[in-house]
Amino acid sequence: MRAAGPVVLALVLLALTGCGPTQTGAPDPVPSAGPTPTPTPTTTTAADDALRIVVRSAAGAASTWRLSCSPPGGSHPDPAKACQVLDENGASALPRVPAGRQCAQVYAGPETATITGTWQGRPVTSRLSRTNSCESGRWKALEGLLPKGG
Repeated sequence: MRAAGPVVLALVLLALTGCGPTQTGAPDPVPSAGPTPTPTPTTTTAADDALRIVVRSAAGAASTWRLSCSPPGGSHPDPAKACQVLDENGASALPRVPAGRQCAQVYAGPETATITGTWQGRPVTSRLSRTNSCESGRWKALEGLLPKGG
């Protein structure tokens, strides 16, 4: 009986560390290192930022610009400012207003904008207007990329 003591102890230690056989008879589980982290770009390249911006004024005239941000360039009137605005506010202002959000129905003007392409390596399709307080807030956050409203 004395010889069984170390064997029992070894089996207990194996069970506690997860290295022993499972009770179901299934193969030993492979320890997981956790989810694979998604790399975040530290710098962007010109291919990561290629946007097309179409703005319709209150009179209905359309202006179309191209914008890249690494380095700032394109046909946008002020690419450096537009890229700065995107860096500061793009993550919060480019996505559409979440469904169900309460927005004051304050009409700020008929201007509209469509932004499509790629920014920070991700696809962008954003439509902006000034039809209520939420949409006007998005527009204001992107002034510099978009013209000042009104």
